[in-house]
Amino acid sequence: MRGAELDGFDPKWQNVPHYINGITSEIWEERQIGTLKKYYADGLIVRSPASIVQGNDGIIAATMATLAEFPDRQLPGEDVIWSAAPGGFLSSHRLICTATHTGAGAYGAPTGRTLTYRILADCYCSRNAVQDEWLVRDQAAIVLQMGGDIKSWTRSQIAREGGPDHCVPPFTPALDVDGPYQGQGNDHESGAALAALLERMMQADFSAIPACYDRAATLHYPGHVTAYGHGGADRFWLPLRASFPSARFTIHHRIGRDDPGLPPRAAVRWSLDGLHDGWGRFGKPTGVPVHVMGITHAEFGANGLRREWSLIDETAIWRQILLQTGVV
Repeated sequence: MRGAELDGFDPKWQNVPHYINGITSEIWEERQIGTLKKYYADGLIVRSPASIVQGNDGIIAATMATLAEFPDRQLPGEDVIWSAAPGGFLSSHRLICTATHTGAGAYGAPTGRTLTYRILADCYCSRNAVQDEWLVRDQAAIVLQMGGDIKSWTRSQIAREGGPDHCVPPFTPALDVDGPYQGQGNDHESGAALAALLERMMQADFSAIPACYDRAATLHYPGHVTAYGHGGADRFWLPLRASFPSARFTIHHRIGRDDPGLPPRAAVRWSLDGLHDGWGRFGKPTGVPVHVMGITHAEFGANGLRREWSLIDETAIWRQILLQTGVV
C-alpha cells in the first residue's frame, strides 16, 4: 500500500523499497542512464568518501564510465531501511554488487577479475527525485579482488589523476555543501540501540560487544570481509578506533524499522573527525587530520545484534594520509 511519503511520486511505485530498487535497476541494469535527469534532481549533491559531486552532468558521465569499465555490473538490493521525511522519505539502501573488470578506466587496465562488493547509500527523495545523497562503496573489496594492495593502489590512483596538485580531493566537512535534507531520522528503538552501541565502542567501551552482539552474529566489513561473533566485531571496531583515538565521533542520522516478515532493523550514518594519532588499522601514526565517513546497518534478534554491515572507504582514508604526508 502506498503511503503519504510517496505523494507526488509516479503512481507506478508501490512503496519506498519498490521505488529505490526500481530506479536503481532502470539506471544501471536496464541502461536507462538518461533517466538520471528524471530521478536525480538538477541540484543533487552526492557525497562519498572519495569526493563530492553536485549536479546531474557529472553523475551521468561517471555512470557511463563505470558501465564501460564493468559492463555486466548488477546491483541487487539487499534491503531498504527508510523513514518518512518532509515531502518524501530518507532511504538507507544496501546493495550487493557483482561485476567483471573488462574495460579500461579508473581502476586501470582490464584485469578480467570478477568482483563482489557492497554499497550503502542514504538518499533523501522528494518530488519524484533524489535530492540529497551520502554513499559509501567498499572500494577496498574492489582493489583487493583485482589483486592490488590498498595503499599502493591509492598512491597509483593519485598519480593517474595527475598527482597531488591535480587529483580529486577526498571528501571532508570543509568541502560539504548544505543540501535540502536536514533531518536526523526517527526515534525507533532499534535505531536508538544501534546508535548507543556505536557510541559505546567509540568511547573505547568495547565491553559493549559481548553485551550487545549475539555470540553467533554474522558481520560484513570493508574488503568484503565476513566475520562472526564477538571476536569478529572486536577485530574491526577496535583497530579502527585505535587509529584515531582522539577523533570526534558523530552520529549524523539514524533509522529504526519494523516491517512484516523482517527482523527489527537499523541504519546509522556516522563519522570520525580528527588526527591519525594512533597505531591501528592504518599503520604508523602520521598525525594528519582525517575524516572517516561510515554507514552501518544491523538486524536484531532475541540475543542482541545478529547481523551487521558496516562500510568505510579505506582508499579515501589512505588518500588523505598520503596527500598530507607527501608520501606519494
